[in-house]
Amino acid sequence: MEQPIKILIVEDNVIIADDMQSMLEEIGYEIVDNVIVYEQAEEVLRTQQVDLVLIDIILASDKTGIDLGKHIRENYDIPFIFVTSNSDRATVENAKTVKPNGYLVKPFEQQDLYTSIEIALSNFTYGTGKTAGEENDAVEAPMSNSVLKDSIFVKKQHLYYRIQFGDIQFIKADNVYLEVNTVDKKFLVRSPLKDYLEKLPKNKFYRAHKSYIVNVDHIDAINSKDIMINNTLIPISKDFKEFIISAMNS
Repeated sequence: MEQPIKILIVEDNVIIADDMQSMLEEIGYEIVDNVIVYEQAEEVLRTQQVDLVLIDIILASDKTGIDLGKHIRENYDIPFIFVTSNSDRATVENAKTVKPNGYLVKPFEQQDLYTSIEIALSNFTYGTGKTAGEENDAVEAPMSNSVLKDSIFVKKQHLYYRIQFGDIQFIKADNVYLEVNTVDKKFLVRSPLKDYLEKLPKNKFYRAHKSYIVNVDHIDAINSKDIMINNTLIPISKDFKEFIISAMNS
């Protein structure tokens, strides 16, 4: 089932915070809460599902947005973006220490906000708490609030939607795009097939052919050259056929 991503706004300027919320809701994102201090944000993160956080660096509390960014990095597997009026070198260098997934300088337009969120979601590697390309040399972050416990973000038009892993039937490579097929919908994703496979549960999704990834739970039938999923014939490799037959007989 598709669900718009859930965003937490942490901004101590109420007028700016309300303006941000209006922008985001107009685009189609869901606002979980709109808070002004570190402690309130910590409580929301602990008790509610949050997919991404927008954080003002200077907050109306002893702890700053950078402190909150550090808390998120250490405890949650979600991206966050700093939204601030400060773009001086010292502030940027300080912000970089907690590896934000974006840095947006006020004032900004709705399109700037949307673009920052889309890039942050696109580049974030779920399950590691890191942006794609970073070395994973830290202890694995707790998964109590993980975005991708049982789902993955898939882009449709101008939003990223969460798709349950179990709803994905198969994925077909089509030139530079992937066609992600769910029970009743198709989504286009720009990604190499091999890279996308790494994001999926290894006990359910397999490379059935050079152009296909399949969810084995959705296989309806098999012959020497193909499998059938939801009335669609999908070619399979010799190795995958042997794997399936072996699994059936075990």
